[in-house]
Amino acid sequence: MKYDLIIIRYGEIALKSKYTRNQFENKLINNIKKNLKSSNINYEVSKEWGRIYLKTDNNKKSIEILKNIFGIVSISPAIKIETNIEKITKKCLSITKNKLSKKNSFALRVNRVGKHNFTSIDIANIIGKEIVLKTKSNVKLKSPDYEIFIDIRNEHTYIFLEKIYGSGGMPIGTQGNILIIINEKKSILAAWYLIRRGCNPVFYLKNNLQKNNLNKFMKKWFIDAKIYEKNPEINEIIEIKKIIKNENCQSIVTGHNIDNNDEIITNIKQIKNNFGITVLTPIIMMEQKNINKNLKEIGL
Repeated sequence: MKYDLIIIRYGEIALKSKYTRNQFENKLINNIKKNLKSSNINYEVSKEWGRIYLKTDNNKKSIEILKNIFGIVSISPAIKIETNIEKITKKCLSITKNKLSKKNSFALRVNRVGKHNFTSIDIANIIGKEIVLKTKSNVKLKSPDYEIFIDIRNEHTYIFLEKIYGSGGMPIGTQGNILIIINEKKSILAAWYLIRRGCNPVFYLKNNLQKNNLNKFMKKWFIDAKIYEKNPEINEIIEIKKIIKNENCQSIVTGHNIDNNDEIITNIKQIKNNFGITVLTPIIMMEQKNINKNLKEIGL
């Protein structure tokens, strides 16, 4: 099937005030543009209330990129047509004629925004009856073989067959700068949780053995950040203090977790005393088996 565009949805951004929402939407759009451009993909981006639309010359590659851009909840390659019952019905029949038969089932998921002389239920009833008549398929609202989504938004309607889930969270750069101390693989997992919340990362590579893992992580999640490698000739505390000041970091992030280690709390307290800023430890209560599972899920 040839799609006209990709629908991009976000979640938490929609809960913000109008001013903040607009800022966060623009940040997300800028992140999308930057990452598509770096992958040599031609694109056009537009937005309306609650949606971002992407036209691109490479849907497949674009979808793989979008899935790992923080702030995106879901995406759908879609067909765009005029909001007209006859045209919507005709397009839905065209899409389903080679997919549905009496051996399988379907459900219509209709969403409507704007003023129209019909309801979402009207659309579902009219189109559903036509699909049953033409394909002999059965309507099954719970766990059908196929779902056809009809998103009616004012004068335009978008038809799609799937929702591909993204990483969620908030766009990178919508929160403050954080310094992430990388000494073990699990400290990269700790970084993931804070970056996913919109923090702008600066990395301090304390253990050079993690350099390949860090580069792999940044590439997968489209993270563009400074990496400072530990200088053995400079006192570590002095070096980190300088980075914090130069990069205006508001917090330090570490991969500490309580795993039968009584010194963890003392270590965290010492870091706070050394640098005078908040220490964030997002995986502190995570068991090792869950750390390993989550590392695998983020590509490590």
